[in-house]
Amino acid sequence: LTAVHEAGMYGLYSSVRDGRETWSGAAGVADVRTRRPVSPQMRHRIGSITKTFTSVAVLQQVERGRIELDAPISRYLPGLIPGERGQKITVRMLLNHTSGLADHLLGAFPSFLEGSTRSLDDNRFRRFAPEELVAFSLKEPPVGEPGVAPGNYSNVNYVIAGMLLEKVTGTDVESYITRHVIRRAGLRDTSYPRTPFIPGPHSKAYESYYGLIDPPRDYSVYDMSWAGAAGAIISTMDDLNRFYRALLQGRLVGPAQLAQMQTTVPVRAAGGVIPHYGLGLYAADLPCGRFWGHDGGVFGMGTISLIRQDGLRQLSLGQNLMKYQRFDENGEWLPSPIDDALVEYYLLAACGSGTPLSKNGGSFTPFPTQENLLRR
Repeated sequence: LTAVHEAGMYGLYSSVRDGRETWSGAAGVADVRTRRPVSPQMRHRIGSITKTFTSVAVLQQVERGRIELDAPISRYLPGLIPGERGQKITVRMLLNHTSGLADHLLGAFPSFLEGSTRSLDDNRFRRFAPEELVAFSLKEPPVGEPGVAPGNYSNVNYVIAGMLLEKVTGTDVESYITRHVIRRAGLRDTSYPRTPFIPGPHSKAYESYYGLIDPPRDYSVYDMSWAGAAGAIISTMDDLNRFYRALLQGRLVGPAQLAQMQTTVPVRAAGGVIPHYGLGLYAADLPCGRFWGHDGGVFGMGTISLIRQDGLRQLSLGQNLMKYQRFDENGEWLPSPIDDALVEYYLLAACGSGTPLSKNGGSFTPFPTQENLLRR
């Protein structure tokens, strides 16, 4: 962790588990001005790891017979996706990103199309309705045919999944996930926020946006309605390990639904193709075995949480500086010492010191779902 901090990351914190042994640590600062240090138990915006929580909630309703995975979304939300597409796109296609629906983020943050981060500041306290986000997506051309792999990673799929949950349960998505997923997993420091603020001890969230924001600016206070059921949840690294352990142990959904979650397709994302994406989680093949989990990136905070297939080895890590990378004149990412140090840390935390740590052994990308919305 110290090596990652020394490579340029402001602050990061992590929790690792091997059987009954656990370790937590932190390195760097939570506030670059006051030099307040980070600590292992800080609350953190986990971004797209929220998708696993939302998928679990949907699969719980599948178990109850209220939702069918292969039913068209138009059965539950008629008229939301007009025409033939609404009949073709199924619940499963939303959860594994094979719906072909474009992401809504450029509609919510239009200045990115101009090479500007102005929208990022304009929207700090803006409240988006889910229907508004879906409308942004539908204004864009489809990015694929429904059900055809490889899929295309799109946050709007999980915005719609949240709307589906509200329709079939008769309660808002925040309350349902809190009651039936967060509390059921025994998570004490995890919440689905209703305000722009992070409750409890937390770091600031520094966003560089590939050098457009220099020095990086704090976005820890932010209305997360732009992400909703796709990326709004706040948690800690210990809680994330506890959550994925509960999932693999069958305490959140039964074996049949867990098997559905682990049925994968290739999905294109900003970090390349994710070869094994399931329903709200993906498989990462590391030198010491197959891990399941997800990563998440919001403005100023990045997270990854992985658990080995046997459930014995886990790691979760949060960091407080995002899009620190730079591009060359051809628009290609330049190598970052932070990324190199992160991969070394992930492999050590996942596999232990007794495993040869070849960066190429697992073809591991730290944040495969991180979005690059910038147009220059």
